[in-house]
Amino acid sequence: MTDFSIPFEDDLFASAGLRLTVDLTALTENWRDMARRSGAARAAAVVKADAYGVGIEDAGEALYLAGARDFFVATVDEGVTLRLYAPDARIFVLSGIWPGTERRFFENDLVPVISSDEQLAFWMAVLAEYGDYPCALHVDTGFNRLGLHIDDALALANDVSRPASFAPVLVMSHLACGDDPSHAMNQRQLESFRRVNAAYEGIDASLAASAGIFLGEDYHFDLTRPGISLYGGEAVSGMVNPMRPVATAEARVIQVRTVEAGETVSYGRALQLGRNSRLAIVSAGYADGYMRSQSSGGVPLRQTVPQGGQGFIAGHKVPVAGRITMDLTIFDITDLPENAVRAGEYVELFGKNMPLDEVARAAGTIGYEILTSMGLRHERRYVAEE
Repeated sequence: MTDFSIPFEDDLFASAGLRLTVDLTALTENWRDMARRSGAARAAAVVKADAYGVGIEDAGEALYLAGARDFFVATVDEGVTLRLYAPDARIFVLSGIWPGTERRFFENDLVPVISSDEQLAFWMAVLAEYGDYPCALHVDTGFNRLGLHIDDALALANDVSRPASFAPVLVMSHLACGDDPSHAMNQRQLESFRRVNAAYEGIDASLAASAGIFLGEDYHFDLTRPGISLYGGEAVSGMVNPMRPVATAEARVIQVRTVEAGETVSYGRALQLGRNSRLAIVSAGYADGYMRSQSSGGVPLRQTVPQGGQGFIAGHKVPVAGRITMDLTIFDITDLPENAVRAGEYVELFGKNMPLDEVARAAGTIGYEILTSMGLRHERRYVAEE
């Protein structure tokens, strides 16, 4: 019978089936890099979706200590959390304000981003009851997602009857094709946004997220909004990614097994082995954001990388074998030396040896989705240089 009075040596990270290492030094260096690329404009930090999956508390504090003083979150809940770690920063809430959330905005000094006629009407009513309070205006310049129609925004700027308490501190828009520098849409949106900027003279303006920063000075205005670039992801298609990798995800090898030629692997018999093979079964699946679309077969919709995804172990990339399942993925390690991989070791799913966007392309998606799809089972470790 086990004597539970004997203390256990718990090292949750070392023993975790799934683990995520977040390099906060790389994160802050990426922010400084984007701040330099922003020229005369200030660089904000976008930390929505739990800081793109890496953890808003640790990432937000690290970015604040690095000098970021403007932040963007998606929801009021994210803003409330971030306020604890960025005490005197401006925190903009992209989803705006809705009835019943006013107190949380006021108590936590959050700035709502007004994006629709309905929000604008409600915001005017809030100001009439509570008095002056800052907001941001989101203007649609062609994306056709969120934002006031440009004609309505221009009319509002010139409306002499608008309440004196209505005083935006930022006007912003978002590029639809910023990741494609040659796309004509970028210039059209820039010209539209210049009209908005002129109408709201004296108020900060922001057009460029990560991709827009790389488009050059014309797109920077007063404030840039780097997001995916902070976390090491590619912002511009076809360009060598200059950002440092931030997150490394690893999964433990549960079993190494030998399988004879002609046998099949995983659900649907999607992979039939053409040789005697050694397979490593690891503790990550699509419930952990390791997407089923990276399977080596049985995914008819994927065309980009027909062979599927890869992992990294023992100094080599190894291919996914068969279909990825909810909690498990199988890697073919046949080409590695016989004793190179043992149960208990870890396969890198993405990180320094498996670039985030390379993994994303194998899944037929983008780095954003890989990062933000990680489940709750990763044990996390945050590292930083002294």
